[in-house]
Amino acid sequence: MSKRTVAFVLSMASTMAMAQMTPEGLWRNIDDKTGEAKAEIRIAAAASGALHGRIEKALTQSGEPNCTACTDDRKDKPKVGMEIIRGAKKSAADAVWEGGKILDPENGKEYTLKMTPLDGGKQLQIRGYIGPFYRTQIWQRVQ
Repeated sequence: MSKRTVAFVLSMASTMAMAQMTPEGLWRNIDDKTGEAKAEIRIAAAASGALHGRIEKALTQSGEPNCTACTDDRKDKPKVGMEIIRGAKKSAADAVWEGGKILDPENGKEYTLKMTPLDGGKQLQIRGYIGPFYRTQIWQRVQ
């Protein structure tokens, strides 16, 4: 292999590793209470650069397919296809995305959001805050 080929392969590998250290992609959310996988959420960047996430697939049956507990524009809308993450932006200090909101479509509550990639981007720590109280889930990247 030539030096140029080796350099190219190494640069591509480091680029792919860095791409994994972002919340962008498809994630399987794991319920913090039951440990069960509940849904697959696709997180993507909008034109503004902020991240947004939609429920792409339900993995468990919900008693209610629509968000009857929601109080905003998502009220009575189907949970599958629903945007549950809005407006998260990368922190200047570290590999953390924050400043956005995350919705729990089961109870209609919206939390201030903080997302942190873990384990080389294979996992995503999702932390939702209301005041000093928070709830944390660890999501798994879907390959």
